[in-house]
Amino acid sequence: MQSSLIGKIEKARRYAEEREDRIKFQAFTVRFRGENDEHEVTLDGSRWSCTCDFFDGYGTCCHTMALERVLDGMLPREARESAQLQAQAVG
Repeated sequence: MQSSLIGKIEKARRYAEEREDRIKFQAFTVRFRGENDEHEVTLDGSRWSCTCDFFDGYGTCCHTMALERVLDGMLPREARESAQLQAQAVG
């Protein structure tokens, strides 16, 4: 294997290990398969959205909260704070 490729593989491993400091999602869309249906969950900047009915009424849902846990430490501060405020308002 070429030494330059080996260096890139090692750097990729280091970046993955340091993901909380290096990688912050700004926008993405995922297909989330829930217990009853599939939903589209989107993060755009700090704003979450989900196609489930619960999100429409509360601005948060189990799908967005699950993704917040999966992406722990990788979301922009504003997205984390927005989600925490929504959860506090619901609970």
